[in-house]
Amino acid sequence: MKNNSLLSVLIIGAIVVGAYFIVQTVRQTAQAATAPFQQVNQANQALQTQMANLLHPTPTIIPDPVTYINEVRALARLETIQYSVEKVVTGETGQGTFGFLFGDKLLFVAHGTVIAGIDMSKLQPEDMHFENGVLRVKLPPAEVFIATLDNEKSYVYNRETGLIAKPDVNLETLVRQKAEDEIRKAALEDGILEQAQTNAQAYLLKFFAALGYPNTIFVSDQG
Repeated sequence: MKNNSLLSVLIIGAIVVGAYFIVQTVRQTAQAATAPFQQVNQANQALQTQMANLLHPTPTIIPDPVTYINEVRALARLETIQYSVEKVVTGETGQGTFGFLFGDKLLFVAHGTVIAGIDMSKLQPEDMHFENGVLRVKLPPAEVFIATLDNEKSYVYNRETGLIAKPDVNLETLVRQKAEDEIRKAALEDGILEQAQTNAQAYLLKFFAALGYPNTIFVSDQG
């Protein structure tokens, strides 16, 4: 009886070992069979990546290591208001009957910033007069300090070039310049200078009061 039990154990052990080796052999065979296909897939992926780089290359920007500082100026600007403006500008050349052949057209979405305030360096001693406990101040007129595009937010939405035309290398530059002018114009039409003057007076009232002049009046050339 003991001999039969021992024999059964040995048979089971032999079956388990044999099954293990069979499974390992099948796995190795499967890996060997699929290896060529994996290499082909990898080659295809590499080829697709190269084609994508050729069709849609990533631009390389290399700044000149030499920097020239042309001018340094001391400023005394009191910035009192900022506008964020969005403007859509269209630029086109060669339009007309044969525009589909020779034309070039782009649609530019411009995001810009306009900052205005008072240039305090223009405030002269004769512009301030203290009499009978009242400080009279004639402020310089408000002006626009900055009107510029936000390059991170501005972009070319669409560009259409004629079938036999080459893109105009200057078109986007001209559109960007026009966009800056339009952003500045929009802010001026909305009254940015008037608001900048009002904000400056409100700030300087507190400033002069802190210096010991609680009664301050802002006068104009007519006043």
